[in-house]
Amino acid sequence: MTRSHDETDDGIDPVTLEVLRNQLEGVAEEMGQTLIRGAYSPNIKERRDCSTALFDADGRMIAQAEHIPVHLGAMPQAVDAVREHDPELGDVFVLNDPFAGGTHLPDVTMVSPIGSDGEIVGYAVSRAHHADVGGMAPGSMPAGAREIYQEGLRLPPTRLVADGEIREDVRALVLANVRNPKERRADLRAQLAANDRAAERVADLFDEHGRETVLEGFDAVIDYSADRMRDQVRALPDGTYEATDVLEGDGITDEDVEISVAVTVDGEAIEVDFTGTAAQLEGNLNAPLAVATSAVYFVVRCVTDPEIPPNEGCYEPVSVRAPEGSLLNPEAPAAVVGGNVETSQRVTDVVFAALAEAAPDRVPAGSQGTMNNLTVGARDGSFTYYETIGGGFGARAERDGMDGVQVGMTNTLNTPVESIETEYPLRVERYGFRPDSGGRGRQRGGLGLERALTVETEATVSLLTERRRHAPSGVAGGEDGARGENLIDGESVPAKTTVDVEAGTTVTVRTPGGGGHGDPDERDAAALEADRADGKIDDEDGADE
Repeated sequence: MTRSHDETDDGIDPVTLEVLRNQLEGVAEEMGQTLIRGAYSPNIKERRDCSTALFDADGRMIAQAEHIPVHLGAMPQAVDAVREHDPELGDVFVLNDPFAGGTHLPDVTMVSPIGSDGEIVGYAVSRAHHADVGGMAPGSMPAGAREIYQEGLRLPPTRLVADGEIREDVRALVLANVRNPKERRADLRAQLAANDRAAERVADLFDEHGRETVLEGFDAVIDYSADRMRDQVRALPDGTYEATDVLEGDGITDEDVEISVAVTVDGEAIEVDFTGTAAQLEGNLNAPLAVATSAVYFVVRCVTDPEIPPNEGCYEPVSVRAPEGSLLNPEAPAAVVGGNVETSQRVTDVVFAALAEAAPDRVPAGSQGTMNNLTVGARDGSFTYYETIGGGFGARAERDGMDGVQVGMTNTLNTPVESIETEYPLRVERYGFRPDSGGRGRQRGGLGLERALTVETEATVSLLTERRRHAPSGVAGGEDGARGENLIDGESVPAKTTVDVEAGTTVTVRTPGGGGHGDPDERDAAALEADRADGKIDDEDGADE
C-alpha cells in the first residue's frame, strides 16, 4: 500500500507539517533571542556563545536554533542524562559534567520538562558558555590542566528548580566557587527565562493546533528529516574512505597527536570509526564522545544537504565509534576543556578529508581549523574576557574562501571593539585582515585575522590554539593557507599557554588563512580572459588599452 501524497505516515498533511516545522523552529529561535537579550556577560549577549533547542518526551531533538554546532550536536546526551534522574514538571536541571551529558565545564546546560495535561510532552534545553566556572585560571580555559578538577566546578545533572521554585541552596553551591558570581547569576537567570519561553510557546501551539496534532508533528518532522537524509546518503558512492590529521600537542607536550578515521558509506547508512586515534592525553585536548559525534553530524550535514531541517532525523543514518580511553572517548578524570573547542575542529577537518573522495565538489580546502581561544582575566575575579577569533575559510570548487569568519564547530559573533573597551580593562590596538594569508589557487583561501589587545592591569592570559605548525591544506593543486601565530609583547609563544602578565602587556593573535582550491595559474588565466571580455585589455599579450 502506498502512502497518499496528501498525508504523511504520521497522519499530517504536508501543509500542516510545514507550518508546524517552522513554528517549532521558531520556538527554538525565540528561546535563543530571550537568552541573548537577558544575558549580562558580553560572551553571551555580544558573541552569542549559546544554543537552544526543543526535544520531545523521548529525548529526541525536534527543532534547534542555528547556533553553535558543537553545542547542538551534543545536546541529546544532556537530555538523556537528565531523564535518568526522573525529572518532573516544574523542575529545571542544570549540568556541565562532560562525563554526564556535558561538553566542557564552561558550557552550562539547563533542561526543563514541558508539560501538558499533567504529563511531560517535551524538554526545553539551553546551553551557554559562561565566562568563568572556577578552576586553576580565570576563564576556566587553562592550557596546562591535567585533570578535570583543575578546569572548574563540575555539575552532574542537578535540580536547580523544583516545583517551579529555585532551590537557593543549590544556586548558592553553583555560584560559590566561580569568579564574578553576580554576572554568572544573571546569565543563569537568562537561561531559565529562555526555557520558560519555550514552555509558553509550546502551550500556544497546543491551543492553535490541538495537542494531538502537535505531538504527531513531533514525529512527523523527525521522519521528514530522516527520509531526506537517507536519500542524500544513498546518493553518495558506497565505500570506505580514510584520512588522518594531527593536533599540535596537548599543552603538556608539543608532540603531534594523531586522529584517524574510516568513514563507511553503505546504502543509506554512514558509519564513522575513529579506531587508530591516539589514546587519551595527559593534557586537556581530550574530547568527550558527544563532542566528536557532534563534529561528525556537522560534516555529514555539510556534504549532503544543509537545508534538511536539523533534528534527530538528520542523525538517524549516522553512527559514530571511538575506542574507550581514546582521545575521542576519554575516561574520567581526563581534562577536556580544549577538546571541546580545538579537537572538535580537527575532527571536522579529518572527516571532511575522508569524504572528499566521495563528494569532492562539496568539500572545501582546509579552513583555519581552530577557534583561536583567547582568555584574559584577573585572579581576583573582577573581570574575565573570552573570545574565539575568526580566520580563513577554505576555498570551494567554484568559489573563493571567506575572509575572517568562524569555521567548523563554532558560529559565534566577535565581541565589538567598543564593548571590549567598555566592559574590560583592555585596549584594542589592531583588528584587521592578514594580507596574503589565504592560500593561492584557482579559488583562493580566505584571509586570517590579527587581533592585538593591551592589558591595562595585571592579568592571566590563556591561549588554546591550533594550526601554528601545520598549515590549513590546499586541495587540487591549491596552496596551503598561512599558519597562525601567538605573540606576547612581540615574542612568539606556544599554541597552548597560560601566563601571568603585567599591566601594559600586548597580546597578539594572528589566525590562520584558508587553503586554496585548484591550480593558481588557472586563476590567472581566467582573470586575464575576464579582463579581455570586460574590454580592459585589447591584445593577446595583455597590454593595457
